[in-house]
Amino acid sequence: MQKLNLPIYSIKLKKEGNKTLVFDPIRKKHIVLTPEEWVRQNFIQFLIQEKNYPASLMAVEMEINLLNTKKRCDIVLYNTKGLPHMIVECKAPSIKISQDTFDQIARYNMTLKTDLLVVTNGLQHYVCMMNHQNQRYHFLKEIPNYVSL
Repeated sequence: MQKLNLPIYSIKLKKEGNKTLVFDPIRKKHIVLTPEEWVRQNFIQFLIQEKNYPASLMAVEMEINLLNTKKRCDIVLYNTKGLPHMIVECKAPSIKISQDTFDQIARYNMTLKTDLLVVTNGLQHYVCMMNHQNQRYHFLKEIPNYVSL
């Protein structure tokens, strides 16, 4: 798989027939390895190992209901009160981050109302801090480290 703009992690891969599978430590099962899944699994490790987010506060491919349509958030991080704190939208490295990507995560946040939105294709990472009261946001230089909330 492609080298990403993240530290190198020990990601567990296995072959099954002609497919390569990756072990997802959050869902606790093997998933077919796609370029987007490669980004997701590396970003999960980045959040755990570099930013100290507890794996126990993460959900992967979490289903939400958006305008009577089922959607899936790539990664959702919760605070210790069980409320959504951050959404991460992962794209394959070949996908350029665009306004459509930001629109997608903003739609998800209409339901979840998190404080942080992260968009990554493994090469570029963007993080926004939301100000729900003033209906504004601003970009941060980096993803904040985990702080027990």
